[in-house]
Amino acid sequence: MREAEGAEGEPSALDAVSAPDAEGKPRRTTRRFPLFTRDTARPEGGGRAAGGDAPAPARQWPILAVLSAVGLGLLLTALDVFRLGTILIGAALLAGAVMRWMLPDVGMLAVRSRFTDMLTYGVLGVAIVLLSLMAQPNPWLVIPFLDDTLHFTVR
Repeated sequence: MREAEGAEGEPSALDAVSAPDAEGKPRRTTRRFPLFTRDTARPEGGGRAAGGDAPAPARQWPILAVLSAVGLGLLLTALDVFRLGTILIGAALLAGAVMRWMLPDVGMLAVRSRFTDMLTYGVLGVAIVLLSLMAQPNPWLVIPFLDDTLHFTVR
């Protein structure tokens, strides 16, 4: 078993399997995954977006910004401004994808790996924006081959 000494002579982890136990000694018993998970790792970038001395809302400003924009979009949709509300919801998800890509720590906006979060937020944001632009009546975006496809499949 490899052990490493930290800056103050305390043992430190060399890899995920040799993490220190309750007494602080690195242990490496097996390479197999445990039968029961006792702990979960925080996603990459899942640290606080502001320092620990800042109040709770300031530490989680990325998720609060996305949720506020989605909430405003839902309110606009409920007030019968459907197209702008849904565009705002999609833009909020796209902003979440950009924040997940650009910022080192985004707090609770980090759910999975950085790539998975960016892909999920980005695909859903683009899909919502495109669907809201193509919504009837009077779509702002017309894609001709979709009308031909519907002509041969549904009509």
